[in-house]
Amino acid sequence: MSNNPGNTYILQMQDIVKDFAGVKALDGVSCDIRAGEIHALVGENGAGKSTLMKVLSGVYPAGAYQGHILIDGKEARFKNPKSAELAGIAIIYQELILAKNLSVLENICLGQEAASAGVIDWGKNIDIARRVLKQVGLEVDVTIKVGDLGVGQQQMVVIARALFKRARILILDEPTAALSSKEADVLLGIIKELKAQGVTCIYISHRLGEIFQIADRITVLRDGKTVAVKDKVGLNEESLIALMVGRPLHNLYPKDSRTAKDVMWDVREWTVDDEVTHKHIDNVSFQLRHGEVLGLAGLVGCGRTELVMSFFGLWGKRSKGTMTLNGEVLEARNPSATIAAGLSLASEDRKRYGLVLEQHIQSNISLASLLKIASYGIVDEAKEIMAADGYTKDLRIKASSIHQKTVQLSGGNQQKVVLAKWLMTKPKVLILDEPTRGIDVGAKIEIYQIINDLIKNGVGVLVISSEMNELLGICDRILVMSQGKITGDMPSAQATQEKIMAYAVGK
Repeated sequence: MSNNPGNTYILQMQDIVKDFAGVKALDGVSCDIRAGEIHALVGENGAGKSTLMKVLSGVYPAGAYQGHILIDGKEARFKNPKSAELAGIAIIYQELILAKNLSVLENICLGQEAASAGVIDWGKNIDIARRVLKQVGLEVDVTIKVGDLGVGQQQMVVIARALFKRARILILDEPTAALSSKEADVLLGIIKELKAQGVTCIYISHRLGEIFQIADRITVLRDGKTVAVKDKVGLNEESLIALMVGRPLHNLYPKDSRTAKDVMWDVREWTVDDEVTHKHIDNVSFQLRHGEVLGLAGLVGCGRTELVMSFFGLWGKRSKGTMTLNGEVLEARNPSATIAAGLSLASEDRKRYGLVLEQHIQSNISLASLLKIASYGIVDEAKEIMAADGYTKDLRIKASSIHQKTVQLSGGNQQKVVLAKWLMTKPKVLILDEPTRGIDVGAKIEIYQIINDLIKNGVGVLVISSEMNELLGICDRILVMSQGKITGDMPSAQATQEKIMAYAVGK
């Protein structure tokens, strides 16, 4: 292990090996973390980042892996996550772990309550909770339910809980994946503040812009091995991507030459009200033409997801408006009717709404098309296998076989299974809501190429994304929503991030 004079290593992971059923997820990984730095950990899905952090945080206990963990130069062997927490290590996962029905205070001190003679000292807990909330810049009443907070605020509560437990090393795994750009900027600012207060951060993200914004040094993993440890200075996105994937990538947003033709999907004066949330979609009109990829931008809460869900009768109560697909009127009665008419939606939350994770690839791909491969209510398994095998090959889904459980796949390959499921419905228009959220850059490029192939085959594509660079790179035209309305409509060649943001805030 290297030892640089003048730099104190708070954490050293040496030659970590972890295998599952003989397959090495980590193959001799080593990583040095300096005290008080923000250290980025990057790599494609399946590179070993999450496995390494589970070793560090005690999810995989000592004895379940080979190698050594040193904290302040002394070897540490964690039996479980609790023992790692006692050593000052806290991990914050992409899926926030909170008790939504409990208060902010109860979530922050859960399992670590200050007590005297076996009685919880709520006054002391409130004082500490307010202090750690101030550290993360969150001003809320500690007695309100966590479920009543926004996602960005909930993220801050999770970080505050880690500080309540006196975390010295904070691991953040894709912390901005579900946040708006504004919320993400706030979080990155908080992480910088924590660094100034002496907290060491290990930051995992597929958003390379964030890496270059806050990281001091970067460790790159590929195929379960450490391939580089670099200072941020001297690196750029292209060189970092080349280290991650093992080859240079010259075009992050492959887009074929294409020409928009006649209108295929026409939505006019679409107005939807929701009696529960009191949100509404207000007089939305747009057209999607043959041969173009249409983008939909906007801040979190602007109504993008609610709009597309309303086309399937999944959100709100439709009051007026019309929708035609290739000249035929399309009614938003229910998902089955809309899908049968040729409109399909790949949800932004693939784990909750897109996949049955414990089922194998074969049954996930056929899930939305069972009537097409069934006779007298019985699925023809031969047809199901043939279809699943075909889509697995066409989309280059990396798996041992179509009988592998979907939960065992990387995020990028799970997303391809979602795409395969909807492609099997033979859609005329495919709506992709955050299609590359939480997947690595190599898988993103493959998804973009799939979109190009869909356009070539006559399928219309609407892409919703919070990443403006993605929309600018892959779309031909971009719509912008704000407060339930379409506020901008422009060719991507004339669009900029500044223009999109101006429309998104209603200017």
